[in-house]
Amino acid sequence: MSIRKILTYPEKSLAQPSVRVEHIDDEVRTLIEDMGETMFDAPGVGLAAPQIGVNQRIIVYDSHAADPERGENENPVKEFTALINPEIINASGSIVSEGEACLSVEDYSANVKRYEHITVKAQDIDGNDIEFEASGILAVIMQHEIDHLDGILFIDRISALKRTMYKKKISKKKAS
Repeated sequence: MSIRKILTYPEKSLAQPSVRVEHIDDEVRTLIEDMGETMFDAPGVGLAAPQIGVNQRIIVYDSHAADPERGENENPVKEFTALINPEIINASGSIVSEGEACLSVEDYSANVKRYEHITVKAQDIDGNDIEFEASGILAVIMQHEIDHLDGILFIDRISALKRTMYKKKISKKKAS
């Protein structure tokens, strides 16, 4: 296992849709382990393969991110779940994800409109088909990470004015 470099905006590959995983082999399993380690090291609650430069439809997320006492625990359990070829097959309701942030969008957070309840269909690390309901923070994580697989960053879901201000901030930072 190793910690991988997380790509950041304006890296062009982050805007590219990812390809489906056709075979789950040792290479994919190693990638998933690296993704979990990288996510916790960052630290984050989710990570998509494109964020580490791999154009495949794989995400990992903190298995305990939705636990209410998570933030109060000094030594939280570091377990992650991997989803291969995830897709949202049903969505309803509306919430605002307050202060949503991203490991690939440095030094910025914003309120993002998301679905409140979703149904996700995917494969697990053993290739088994799974389907589950998600709401609250888990629904936000799923939507955020699946967006990455479609080449969408959360800043693509905020107002044009806020997005332009962020892009100017990054341009100035890169120029200095």
